[in-house]
Amino acid sequence: DYTEAPMYMDAKAKCRHQWLIEFAKAPSSLEEFAKVLDDKLQEVNSDYEAKRFHNITLQPLEIIVARKDLFNDWLKIKGKLGGQHKIPRLSNSRNNLEELLSMNQ
Repeated sequence: DYTEAPMYMDAKAKCRHQWLIEFAKAPSSLEEFAKVLDDKLQEVNSDYEAKRFHNITLQPLEIIVARKDLFNDWLKIKGKLGGQHKIPRLSNSRNNLEELLSMNQ
């Protein structure tokens, strides 16, 4: 499972996308995985590619490894485990990601 949310620009840093991913098997290199994902996103999304051009607007994405069962635990707490409930994949709000990060211990 995974979810993604932006880190918005402030006086200290440009924005970037943060991805929280629960891997079935972690990649041998998280940095290489992040680069491949970033490259693929640029390939399929011209708007993302334009914003990533020379890191002008968007910095490279950040991958955070989720602990085992994090997403299931979160759905359980929300009373949404099972049935047709799904993990929100992309969001302009950081609310879900922040909740998940606080549980990712």
